[in-house]
Amino acid sequence: MSGVIDLQKRALILASSSPRRRELLAHLGIPFTVVVPAIEEKKRPDEGILAYVQRNAKEKACAALALAAEPQNTLVIGADTIGWFQEHLLEKPRDEADAAAMLSLLSGQTHEVLTAVAVVRHAARGQEVWEKLVSTKVRFKTLSASDIDYYVRTGEPLDKAGSYGIQGIGGFMVQAIEGSYSNVVGLPLVELTELLQTALTCP
Repeated sequence: MSGVIDLQKRALILASSSPRRRELLAHLGIPFTVVVPAIEEKKRPDEGILAYVQRNAKEKACAALALAAEPQNTLVIGADTIGWFQEHLLEKPRDEADAAAMLSLLSGQTHEVLTAVAVVRHAARGQEVWEKLVSTKVRFKTLSASDIDYYVRTGEPLDKAGSYGIQGIGGFMVQAIEGSYSNVVGLPLVELTELLQTALTCP
């Protein structure tokens, strides 16, 4: 037994370039490698927000499994995280101006962070997928113009969905959360553990 998960000698792959997801997965005490497949993360016309984030997670996991050295003996984790506020999709900002605009929008408001997680394994009939969608509400304090300018100048918002990192400098803006903290960082550990345990025990 390793950590809370017994991989039963299976290989585990994380299909993500995110250092935050790597750090969170390492907390579970199980060995894994990282494979970053080339997936275009672009919302399709008329695609709902939930379907969009779930498709991204599943496509990442399935593509990484196809690249595995021994796919028949491998589990793959795919995840995708976005923010959502008043019909606005809060993905990674295009540039500093976009980050500042996003933070101004969220100032003094409560927004939703959605993470879709997919665990995929090889099967005789193709690929088997187990999925969960996790939501956390995050409330920002009211931000001054100097708050926003300072934070954007740190550079931290530029590779973060929603233009902030709750686990980093951006934590100074977060007044309260309702739900999973690890979900906001990018990988909800309770739900991920449940998915892995299910995938490992299914015949």
